[in-house]
Amino acid sequence: MDRVETSTDALELSLKRLAHAVDVLELAAERRMRHDEARANVEEEYALMQDDRSRLAVELDAALDRSRALEAANIEAGERLARAAKTIGDIIERVDLRPD
Repeated sequence: MDRVETSTDALELSLKRLAHAVDVLELAAERRMRHDEARANVEEEYALMQDDRSRLAVELDAALDRSRALEAANIEAGERLARAAKTIGDIIERVDLRPD
């Protein structure tokens, strides 16, 4: 009977070790799933940031184009104002030089 008890003890020990191994495996699988989910979230956020970056780059290019156009319009307006001021000055000078 001693042999039966030894076999039963060995079997119980083996079952405990197996149960522990299964618990460890379940924990590892759960950790891996959480890690994979977190990685998927990070990859999704990265893709969203890349989309935002692309959109912002397009908006920046458009803003720079508008800025350049406004700068050119400002220069042209300044030149026209300078010509208009000169023309007005010439007219005033002619009026002042005219004998009464």
